[in-house]
Amino acid sequence: MKRRQFLAASLATSALGLAGKAPAQPAAAREFYSIRRYNLVSGPQLALTENYFSGALIPALARMGMGPVAALKLDIGEQTPAYYLIVPGPSADALATLDLTLAEDKAFLDAAAPFWNATATAPAFQRVEASLLEAFAGWPKLTPPAAAATKGKRMFQLRTYESPSNGDHVRKVEMFHSGEFEIFLNAGFHPVFFGDTLIGARLPNLTYMLSFTDTAELEAKWLTFRNDPAWKKLSTSPRFAFDQIVTNINNLMLSPLDCSQV
Repeated sequence: MKRRQFLAASLATSALGLAGKAPAQPAAAREFYSIRRYNLVSGPQLALTENYFSGALIPALARMGMGPVAALKLDIGEQTPAYYLIVPGPSADALATLDLTLAEDKAFLDAAAPFWNATATAPAFQRVEASLLEAFAGWPKLTPPAAAATKGKRMFQLRTYESPSNGDHVRKVEMFHSGEFEIFLNAGFHPVFFGDTLIGARLPNLTYMLSFTDTAELEAKWLTFRNDPAWKKLSTSPRFAFDQIVTNINNLMLSPLDCSQV
């Protein structure tokens, strides 16, 4: 128990405190996010992994009070096929120790057996990559699009911004809290979440996700965003334009699996 408490405290204190402007809204506790990428091979692994999500993992997460869970298929990005799972949780500790907790859940283990106990001769996946994030102070909760409730048509853009230094990373997060949230909303975007990566590859970085009906809407919204005078003013502000504070953007296009709650 002491180890888990230490882990939670260590991860929480590593989150970057920001004093920038946030949208006017009631204060809320920030969520944490586990983003898992399941690297797969075309064939049986696809159905096995999706059945694991729908029949075992997402129900177990619901019993733990975690959700809504995004279960997504990578459509455009490096190395397909791949599935992404985005799990919101109440603490870094709960997400960091998630697999240990699941291993003690008999109902989960029974339902997960074909995936959980797959053998080396017929593996369920190639590898799983994971990162742990904390929600931005100005966007503390994951917000599914309205179409998620009816399983309506939707697609997602998952964007990761890498910065050349910790200082530049902090400044980019501050930029979101200094008006960029409002510019997204004024352009008609539906942001799903914004997260600061605590543990993961290619640090320092941040990740956020946007929802659209289709690619035509995506292109129209980004055109509106880029032409917004408020964005032009913010992006050329000496506070943020003195250096190249983002040096690489990883841009993925995803679609929801049938079991996705987002």
